[in-house]
Amino acid sequence: KFMNFIVLASGRGSRLNDLTKNKPKCLTVIKKKKTLLDYITNNFNKSDNIIISTGYKSNLIEKHLSNKSIKYVRNKNYLKTNMVESLILCKKKLKRGNLIILYSDIYFDQKIINKIKKISGNVIAVNSNWLKSWKQRYSTLDKIKEDAEDLITYKGKIKSIGDKIGKKLPNFQYMGILKIEEKTFYKLEKYYKKMNNKKISLTHFINQTIKAKITNYKYSVFKNYWYEVDNLSDLKYLKRNI
Repeated sequence: KFMNFIVLASGRGSRLNDLTKNKPKCLTVIKKKKTLLDYITNNFNKSDNIIISTGYKSNLIEKHLSNKSIKYVRNKNYLKTNMVESLILCKKKLKRGNLIILYSDIYFDQKIINKIKKISGNVIAVNSNWLKSWKQRYSTLDKIKEDAEDLITYKGKIKSIGDKIGKKLPNFQYMGILKIEEKTFYKLEKYYKKMNNKKISLTHFINQTIKAKITNYKYSVFKNYWYEVDNLSDLKYLKRNI
């Protein structure tokens, strides 16, 4: 089925220090000269409408990818805004159809995309094996709680996402992969403009839209491999495991 694919790649990724001094985080080399972005774009079909939302050193992303069918949208205000702004700017390049939205700093099993494509409605991909990886990345439970985000589900839907973790660890962790229906995108755009908060993160924005009953999201649980690269230790952990 036809899909709009949006990759959110406007940030620098300053926690990778010198590695992102001259290039965006998504162009970090993972294996055999292949970057995070190379692995992400391997998930696309030629028939899909692929949009990459760029910002920091955007010219390098366009130069790196040889796929001529990819469209680019530049968030010129990436330093003063966040992922939601980068997403909404993609409106002008959308075609009729549902959207799969991907963070650009993740490495994951393609089967995840194939599965959520087939689920109707709005779907957030969540990982049930997340704690194993966080224990490798962080030395204490306090540090795990500080980095990971709370995620509460109820009757097959996401009840809340992105809040600070309390005493109990969540069963799942959001993977930076979600599918939304075409009509949902326009509801989100309308709500975002009304909010007038360009700094809001995508996770907190999703949470707000749930609480305001703008829309709701199913969740799909995965144990498939999935890594996120926030800092240098994450990068080492990923390279050790692939």
